[in-house]
Amino acid sequence: MHYEISQKFFFDAAHTLRREIETDSSLRIHGHTYNAEVSLSGQPDAHSGMVVDLGLVRLAVDQLRPKLDHRMLDDVAGLGPATLENLCAFIWRELAPALPALAAVRVWRESIGDSCTLRGGAGLHTVDVQA
Repeated sequence: MHYEISQKFFFDAAHTLRREIETDSSLRIHGHTYNAEVSLSGQPDAHSGMVVDLGLVRLAVDQLRPKLDHRMLDDVAGLGPATLENLCAFIWRELAPALPALAAVRVWRESIGDSCTLRGGAGLHTVDVQA
């Protein structure tokens, strides 16, 4: 059997974004409540019965969250344009050293129904968009 465990968290942040549509509203500073979920997969340890102790997952998330919460995402080093895709990749890169069983990162904005999921480590570099 294969197990997957997850931990959810949220952060509030502002950003701007260059887009081909909705350009006026996207270029203005605006904010969202972002929800995120990190999933880890593997086999439970024979002694602990856990894939990963969720306390360790929460600790890693607690160290990451201040880098995003109540921040201007445009100014977060290593993020790139504040897209859902780049947020997934940033969260992955930040958590992977502490959580080697990381299997997926999902980021979504509940209020408007947008989401992105990054699985298995593909696409972990930001996209450089020229102004």
